[in-house]
Parts: sequence; C-alpha cells; structure tokens
Amino acid sequence: MIRLEHIGIAVKNLEDSNELFEQLLGRTHYKTEEVALEHVKTAFFKIGESKVELLEATAPESAIAKYVEKRGEGLHHVAFEVEDIVAEMERLKKEGFRLLSEQPKRGADNKLVCFVHPKSANGVLVELCQEIVE
Repeated sequence: MIRLEHIGIAVKNLEDSNELFEQLLGRTHYKTEEVALEHVKTAFFKIGESKVELLEATAPESAIAKYVEKRGEGLHHVAFEVEDIVAEMERLKKEGFRLLSEQPKRGADNKLVCFVHPKSANGVLVELCQEIVE
C-alpha cells in the first residue's frame, strides 16, 4: 500500500505561516516539532487522510534554508507513506531511482524517512515515510 501522507511547504517564518494556513484551511495546526538533525522546525495541519507540513530552517546550512534562498517559499516535497520503507527503497534503487540516503532516517511526526532525488522524479523531491512502531 502507498498513499499520499503529506505535502511539505518551505517557509521563511513558521509562526507567520501557521497564521496564514490557519486562515486558509480554517483550522489550526495540531503539532509543531523540531528535527535538530535536519535543522528544521515543522508544523502539521490535518487535511482529511493527508497532512500539510510547513518547514522553517533553524540554521543557514539546512536544506530548507538553501531551498528558500534559491527558490523562495513554496512546495518543497511530496511524501508517500509506505508499509516497508527499506523494501521500497530497494525496489526504487532497482528501478533506477537515485535516493538521497542509503538508510532511512528518523524524521518529523514519528516517521522513518528517505528522499528520492528530484532528478529521478521529474523535478519533484519525493519523500518516502513509514510510521515508527515502538
């Protein structure tokens, strides 16, 4: 099974963007979280079965800071939830997709994550994610 888990939107200021998206979506975000390893703060909005994730850089060297500097605020990635992220990573490698890591990493929202390079996916940064069961 694979399903749309969330879309990620890079923002300059998480607090201001939370207010904007609360007005746009007519609901408040349900969670904020910092992923120190990736130098990012996130906020999540639930939309039906999927989510919108806002991402703000916490350091100039973060991928989000570089993205915003180069492209401005906007759509950063599309995330798909998979049942077995390691198996899905192997399948994609065999299909010729370029992954940005060899192993899944711990990401926001209690997920293991791995990204597919945009050059392998028609210019779209694709995130694979799997719920961490502890």
